[in-house]
Amino acid sequence: MNDMKKIFTKSASLRCWAVLLLAFVAVLPVVAQADSLEVSLLDGVDATAMGSQGLRQVLKTKFIEGNVYFMSLVALVLVLGLTMCIERIIYLTLAKVNVHSFLQRLKDTLGQGGRSAAVTLCRQTRGPVAALCLHALEQGGRPAAEVERSLQSHGAVLTSQLERGCSWIKLFIAMAPSLGFLGTVIGMVMAFDQIQQSNDFGASTVAAGMKVALITTIFGIIVALVLQLFYNYILTRIDALVDDMEVASEEMLSIES
Repeated sequence: MNDMKKIFTKSASLRCWAVLLLAFVAVLPVVAQADSLEVSLLDGVDATAMGSQGLRQVLKTKFIEGNVYFMSLVALVLVLGLTMCIERIIYLTLAKVNVHSFLQRLKDTLGQGGRSAAVTLCRQTRGPVAALCLHALEQGGRPAAEVERSLQSHGAVLTSQLERGCSWIKLFIAMAPSLGFLGTVIGMVMAFDQIQQSNDFGASTVAAGMKVALITTIFGIIVALVLQLFYNYILTRIDALVDDMEVASEEMLSIES
């Protein structure tokens, strides 16, 4: 069982780094074209021409308008957050089993092959449900109250493994709008600097700074919303697995008693 956990952990880590690398490669062309896009933006962008561009080009343009170097921080939060979310979703998907079907197989194995065969079945089945059943089988011969306490403790450990990385996702959800609001403040400072330098409070003077402020806020909020949707889905999968673990725990207590 320990070998399987090591293999599973290593494969999850490799998937995590692979997704991160692919996301970085996808963002890299935007940063690489920053200088050329900044020149074209200084010359002015026709709204009608922008409307005829593809969605990708519009996003790239807005990305640069929001200050490419600052917006890269928001994009990095999105990349890291999505990487963690995808890794957790893959992990939870592989950890899911049909609890009722597994428990029925376990009962049949106990009746036909005894405890050793049941232990082998649990070790060959991935996921927290099988791990909890294996722990219960290893407690054979102990009083029911001690077995119950042991299962609760082991269940808490397994639950913490399911929630691993969720704190980082919550951090990225909090960072995205915070970076957006920071961009708002920076954009306002830029606007006031332009007013001070030109001694003019006209709309054209403050437009660039205000645009940075609004675009960074919008992107930060969008990133937070996207990550929040993934995070809620992950919590739903974790809750489902915890429910399965409780069903398995009750069933194993009834078998061992």
